Amino acid sequence: MVTRSLCQGAFAVLRRVEPTLVLEQLGSCLFSTALQMVVKDRCGNASSADAQRAMSDFFMTFNLIDGLVPILPTLLLARLADRGWRRLPIAVSLAGYVLLSLALLLVVVLRLPLEVMFGGAVVHGLTGGFGAFWPGMMTLVALSSTAAERSKAMMTVELLYGAAGVVGSLASGHLFLLYSSSLGTGTVLIAVGALLQLLCLAQATFLLQVKPESHQVTEETSHLLPDTCGEDSSEVPSEVPSEVPSEVPSEVPPPVERNRVNIVLLVAAAMLYVSAVGGAVEILEVFVLKEPLNWSATQVGYGHAAGCTIFLTSFLGVIVFRRCVSDTALILMGMVSFASGIYFMSFVRTTSMFYLARSLNLFALIPMPTIRSLLSQQVPASSCGTTLTYMQIALKFAGLAYIPAFTKVYQRTLDWFPGFVFTLASVITVLGMIPISIVGYRSRQKRKYTRTQVD
Repeated sequence: MVTRSLCQGAFAVLRRVEPTLVLEQLGSCLFSTALQMVVKDRCGNASSADAQRAMSDFFMTFNLIDGLVPILPTLLLARLADRGWRRLPIAVSLAGYVLLSLALLLVVVLRLPLEVMFGGAVVHGLTGGFGAFWPGMMTLVALSSTAAERSKAMMTVELLYGAAGVVGSLASGHLFLLYSSSLGTGTVLIAVGALLQLLCLAQATFLLQVKPESHQVTEETSHLLPDTCGEDSSEVPSEVPSEVPSEVPSEVPPPVERNRVNIVLLVAAAMLYVSAVGGAVEILEVFVLKEPLNWSATQVGYGHAAGCTIFLTSFLGVIVFRRCVSDTALILMGMVSFASGIYFMSFVRTTSMFYLARSLNLFALIPMPTIRSLLSQQVPASSCGTTLTYMQIALKFAGLAYIPAFTKVYQRTLDWFPGFVFTLASVITVLGMIPISIVGYRSRQKRKYTRTQVD
């Protein structure tokens, strides 16, 4: 009886989204460390200027392909998901992850050219990549939770995803040291990562549960709630009366009107901040492999773990500070955190200094989710999904500019100031704080005007 109950409990857990997220993140962390070390081995002496240029050129091309190819497939998969195929974006994108890991495994085992990974990136992009996987998972989380518990459920998933990243990153460097001389360095690490992705694909395809949407609750609450997607879900009543009044009470605010000025300011801030973060992180993968740091595989894994820890501390920061400061203040706090840490990274010469710089980035992941939340409050509920999708596409196209720009600046300044790109990222972040400050000022003026009108 006890064994049967345990089996039923384990089966119920396997049907939830959490195992999918954990397995995917573990496999992705192993793949990231493996790719970084394989590129280092193929380029020779990582401290030489030629090797640094070769590695930065590889990651520039790889990231451009992996970022731009998924745009149209992601939109197509999202449309199919909205028509009832909820598992499709998740399963298809996970198949792309498996193929990408297998491509890297073939590169190592068969001694194929490193450029084969560009083809793997194309295949990965055509399956949607992370841009299809993450929204698909968040949709399932939303469908499997009540309106009152939705924010808490999503926050729990984010924390779990970050924790899995820490574990996977810490283990990746040690697994890289386990290899067969006949197959090549990193084969065990890549094989384990591919196996985890394959298990994740099987779980998502055959076990993952999709709860049907409750159209009845949606129709009932639509008469009671204002037409805005920016309201706190915790304020939605847990019980809805069976009879809805034909007239909306006068206390209910009118539908949200599109605030074009704030939309432009928020999108501009997002593009500047993503450009600074994306460009700096891309160069950081190459920067830690050269002298004076010259990291090993184990240290690379620890560095990735530090990045995932920032993921956790940022969301804890949101929970702690959102009750006492505004959304714009949260965004500015996160931008200051990143700008200070990445500026200090310009002068890093030892591993201890690297982690000190990383410690200043504790809240660096707060701005983008909060910007999306603010952006959703500037448009009617019917336009939320479209607006956020368009902003995501704009950020993808921004990669066409910042990825090659940061790479070329790094290559040009490699001989006299390798950390110059991090100073540049800090400056761009400060520029991104300007439109956010304007949005905060406009919001305060609007609240003052509203209170004056009420008085």
